[in-house]
Amino acid sequence: MTAICVMVLGTSSGAGKSWLVTALCRYYARQGLRVAPFKAQNMSNNARVVPGGEIGSAQYFQALAARAQPDVRMNPLLLKPESDTHSQVVLMGQVDAALGAMPWRDRAPVVWPHIAQALDSLRAENDLVVIEGAGSPTEINLMDCDIVNLRVARHAQARCLLVTDIDRGGAFAHLYGTWALLPPEDRERLSGYVLNKFRGDPALLAPAPQQLHAMTGVPVLATLPMVLGHGLPQEDGLPDPNALQSLRQPGQTGAAFSEWKATGEQEAQRLRVAVLTYPRISNHDEFQPLCHLPGVQLIWARHVSDCEDADLLILPGSKHTSSDLAWLRRQGLDACIAQHAARGQPVLGICGGLQMLGEALIDPHGIDGNAPGLGLLPLVTVFEVDKTVVRGTHAFGELGGPWSALSGQLIQGYEIHHGQTRLHTGMLQAGVTAQTVLPHALGWQSQQGAVLGCYVHGLFENPGVIRALFGVDQTPLEESFDRLADCITAHMPASGLQALIQS
Repeated sequence: MTAICVMVLGTSSGAGKSWLVTALCRYYARQGLRVAPFKAQNMSNNARVVPGGEIGSAQYFQALAARAQPDVRMNPLLLKPESDTHSQVVLMGQVDAALGAMPWRDRAPVVWPHIAQALDSLRAENDLVVIEGAGSPTEINLMDCDIVNLRVARHAQARCLLVTDIDRGGAFAHLYGTWALLPPEDRERLSGYVLNKFRGDPALLAPAPQQLHAMTGVPVLATLPMVLGHGLPQEDGLPDPNALQSLRQPGQTGAAFSEWKATGEQEAQRLRVAVLTYPRISNHDEFQPLCHLPGVQLIWARHVSDCEDADLLILPGSKHTSSDLAWLRRQGLDACIAQHAARGQPVLGICGGLQMLGEALIDPHGIDGNAPGLGLLPLVTVFEVDKTVVRGTHAFGELGGPWSALSGQLIQGYEIHHGQTRLHTGMLQAGVTAQTVLPHALGWQSQQGAVLGCYVHGLFENPGVIRALFGVDQTPLEESFDRLADCITAHMPASGLQALIQS
């Protein structure tokens, strides 16, 4: 038996496709169906490691929502922007340099057989495949080489939903305009419109839904409310911590950081965590758990002023470490980071952030670029042609200073990097060293104790780490998935949801 396919298209990026696919995956999985997500092509520097390589983070979380094992077939083509005009191309989980060098319009004939085979094999193993489109299906300059929207819908004979962001305004015009630009045969695939991110009483929308139905023959299947604080990362752009402010519980931070957090009146204030947000930031989704912690304020820092009064500075991953390091210097953030560490306040570098904290970046193969590092750890990174893409479980050794609460903590995470980092031989001979705190050269702590660097992504997705550092418990992902499915149950008619999957 071949699985039925339900596809979520959008009137634009940010309409809510990823969110809705995740919710539908959990909704139908709770009905006892074998469900798999699918997105033919994703463009994102948020990636996760799965068997066979890497896929976009959205499909990783959608698989978990579907109670399925994440698989490279769920996102056969991943584009990871390295500059405004070039992306690393990942096909079936692996970097394909030849595709990366090919003009993008020429790629479709090469990649389409892989996309179709991946989708067909998922359909052969499941009852339902929930497919996510990309951007809009009716970008008229792209329709001739489309491999992610209409071509997929036709191949899968998918029943399609068209979702729009009503909070931005112009939702009915967006829906009608998208419908009008669809070829007639593709209009027939539309089963319903979904108005997403609505604030207020849906009855106030009348008679627009009825008018749109009369004009296009497609009903408005649901009006979904604005859902904040659902606990899942944003697919497009950074989550807005200010939008989540009212959802956080009041409270002060736990005792883990008490050695360097100010005492007295300030102790009751939220812990300010600043993530340095460079242009090619990667895997920023791993900081999503910090958005919802009581007693914690997350800041996406782009200027020195954003780091004022920060308690913890984080240098995240980067898709192009040397250029993002140059950006830090142009912003004056290098001095800010150095001053923060000199005061004994904690600095954390993850993957590319770890590489920046060292003495030098050496690039003999033209992978990323040569550059002097920030000099806060006595490390040297050499970029290799082969890319490390692996999941693993590791235990921290003994740590001191503000990071002492992590001593002995077991963590699960993933590595995605070209660089290989080692202690600087010359500095070791001069007596400058760093403490190895994770096995296999995956983590180091400075002699002074304030600076910690590690290659393992997903640190804050480990409940034990959150509890050790912040003294609170995070909401399990399973609860987040179930809340999304509950929202679908409350706001989409069961008859419409059932009709989507009927043979």
